Amino acid sequence: MNAAASTVQRTYLGLTVLTTLAASFIWGVNTLFLLDAGLDNTEAFAANAAFTLGMVLFEIPTGVVADTRGRRFSFLLGTLTLLASTLLYWWMWVARAPFVGWVLASVLIGLGFTFFSGATEAWLVDALADAGWTEGLETVFGHAQVASGVAMLVGSVLGGVIAQASNLGVPYLIRSGVLLLAAVLAWRFMRDRGFTPDRSARPGKAVRDVLAGSIENGLRNPPVRWLMVAAPFTAGVGVYVFYALQPYLLQLAGDPGAYSIAGAAAALAAGAQIVGGLLVPRLRRRFRRRTDAVLLGTLLGVGLLIGLGVAPNLWTALALVAVWSFSWAVVGPLRQSFLNGEIPSAQRATVLSFDSLMGSAGGVVVQPALGRVADVSGYAASYLVSAGIQAVALPFVWLARRARAGSDPIEAAP
Repeated sequence: MNAAASTVQRTYLGLTVLTTLAASFIWGVNTLFLLDAGLDNTEAFAANAAFTLGMVLFEIPTGVVADTRGRRFSFLLGTLTLLASTLLYWWMWVARAPFVGWVLASVLIGLGFTFFSGATEAWLVDALADAGWTEGLETVFGHAQVASGVAMLVGSVLGGVIAQASNLGVPYLIRSGVLLLAAVLAWRFMRDRGFTPDRSARPGKAVRDVLAGSIENGLRNPPVRWLMVAAPFTAGVGVYVFYALQPYLLQLAGDPGAYSIAGAAAALAAGAQIVGGLLVPRLRRRFRRRTDAVLLGTLLGVGLLIGLGVAPNLWTALALVAVWSFSWAVVGPLRQSFLNGEIPSAQRATVLSFDSLMGSAGGVVVQPALGRVADVSGYAASYLVSAGIQAVALPFVWLARRARAGSDPIEAAP
């Protein structure tokens, strides 16, 4: 690996660690934080839904910003937006702000995250190509999975410990500090290599041009389109499965106060993600095509969700969670590599943002529906329904495979 490619990879991994660490600091305490601020359960989860809605609303516009103003510009705008909205969250907790304030602040946090999605990955792919990187992208994405898993594990544990030792507001202040570090790192090392944003056009025309190009290379490009159409059924289910595990595992344990079990499940998922990321370079050689791995992973996920729905005890469920998390960690880099190989540089951030939007849109619809199933028939039934919803993605992944995209064959290891 040459020095330029090494610098690009180190920068990408550093940004991945810092943004994941910042996000995960509040994962274990966010609902408690909202309740402590004076919201009831309905208002707290409505505020979380506003965050997801913000991501859906702003995915495409922020992707266009990355493609017309630059990927570093988009990343810096995202860190500053998240820093400001996180501090706003903390201030509203101190002031016990009304519900409408939490909704607006949650939408702003969603906006901040959309500046990251697409832009950071697009920057990596173009910068590596410019630096002369000729090896598979799966290796880099696998390393990012490992880095993200470690940051997620450390952040989730530390956030809870710090909140217990001080108060629920301190993790939000620490998160703001970590976001500031990410902004400094991006400002110093994240240069737009291999990509030149077109700043000459008027904003309205630039948005129309990039959107037209992204539709042409996204929804009108069959292999990319079919994987995007599959995303609401896989990503939407995935978010629900992760967050529903906490009460479901406590139910299987027969102890609603055993919060350590929920923490162990999060640690198990992070550990499986780390192992999966490490093994991606080896496991990729077991497949002829990337879509073979995505198809197998989707089918395996359906079976694992059925297993979770009928799990007889806690230990069986934990084992299934570990395999499910491992499968996601292996399939993710292969899917990313497939999509990036089919997207031109000029529309890369926008198309990747649209892919993220499809997954988020699925979560907006799927999560409340599955939550309703859990209320009426129990968590086990909701996992069985989750399996059925994920199965809907299988025909679309098969269609992506039949398209025989140029990025689908897995090359021999260099």
